[in-house]
Amino acid sequence: MPRPAAAAALLVILAAALRGATAKTTIEPCSGADACPALLGYTLYADMKVSEVAALFGADPAALLAANALDFASPGAANRIIPAGLPLRVPTRCACADGVRKSVAVRYSARPADTLASIADVVFAGLASADQIRTANGLAAEDPDAPLDPGQTLVIPLPCVCFNSTDNNLPAVYLSYVVRVGDTVQSIAASHATTVTDISNVNAMGSPIVAPGDILAVPLPACASTFPNSASDYGLLVANGTYVLTAGNCVECSCGPANLNLYCTPASLTASCSSMQCPNSSLIIGNVTAQPTSGGCSVSSCSYAGYTNGTIATSLSSGIQPTCPGPHQFPPLMALPTAANHGVYSPSPAPGPGEAGGAIPGSVPGGSNVSPANGPTGSVSQGPSMNQRHRILLFILYLILSMHM
Repeated sequence: MPRPAAAAALLVILAAALRGATAKTTIEPCSGADACPALLGYTLYADMKVSEVAALFGADPAALLAANALDFASPGAANRIIPAGLPLRVPTRCACADGVRKSVAVRYSARPADTLASIADVVFAGLASADQIRTANGLAAEDPDAPLDPGQTLVIPLPCVCFNSTDNNLPAVYLSYVVRVGDTVQSIAASHATTVTDISNVNAMGSPIVAPGDILAVPLPACASTFPNSASDYGLLVANGTYVLTAGNCVECSCGPANLNLYCTPASLTASCSSMQCPNSSLIIGNVTAQPTSGGCSVSSCSYAGYTNGTIATSLSSGIQPTCPGPHQFPPLMALPTAANHGVYSPSPAPGPGEAGGAIPGSVPGGSNVSPANGPTGSVSQGPSMNQRHRILLFILYLILSMHM
């Protein structure tokens, strides 16, 4: 029988082969330099350390775990090995570049035997195409299976949307989801607590039919912040059932499960944090006191109010409520899934994230593979064709035969 890691790799290759010439991606035209929080749906192609996955996307390991409601405070969490095939949500900033929404902060250093096709379809699991990577880096048209120069640094443009961070006028964060073999719009909607109608409307779908390799924008209910514009974490959003780390990993904010009200408390990840105490009070962020009175319940609470110039802002509120609140319910944190063996094909460290919304080195105006000027919000673009499908299928047959020898 094939090993789990080999089977997962085989599934990734098969998905790439089946993507074909009609893969579609939802795009959002934009202008200006604003950005929003977004999530990338990523499936591990090999057993990898948490820190390796984070480095691949220029993310913080603890923030990656928090976005997936995995225990981000457990000792040594960044060095834990997680298994191939595990789906993750990777936090990113969705910027405006070349007139469309995309994440342009990821840099990848090519290794021996890397090709544009292998980077697009295997390393980044279909979140980018070979043609998109070529265009973003101003490379000449060439065989996507031609080996790249080892050490060559590439910008990896990744799909995302903002749509004003709302869905049906309610706070939402959008997940870029790569359709896998066996997926249907119904199954995708069910697994993300939304509806077929909602996904169809967001993605401007004429009919709820998808194919492997399509990239859908999936709206996730979220808790919104009300921090001032001066705060570095202005616009912070937390998807329902998950966490976000902010204020230099000094504060953790959660959403749900009882309601969609943002709730922030001190994090235990660093000892170097500014004061979290509310002025003229003994309360720190997340603290609530309740005292029954003849007129109801006197409630005082200390809330997180943003991170400005290296200082944690707080807000003290007091009032009378009809009843006293019970203990706060936090989204459950899951233990990290582990892999017995580490895959031999792990990502190289990224040189460092670029500025969100900044210029892409080597790009040309209008270098995107979409034409946003002619498409409405939520329009769908046709993806580039895969000209090596037959070769990939032959390679799959070779793998299957070798596994059984």
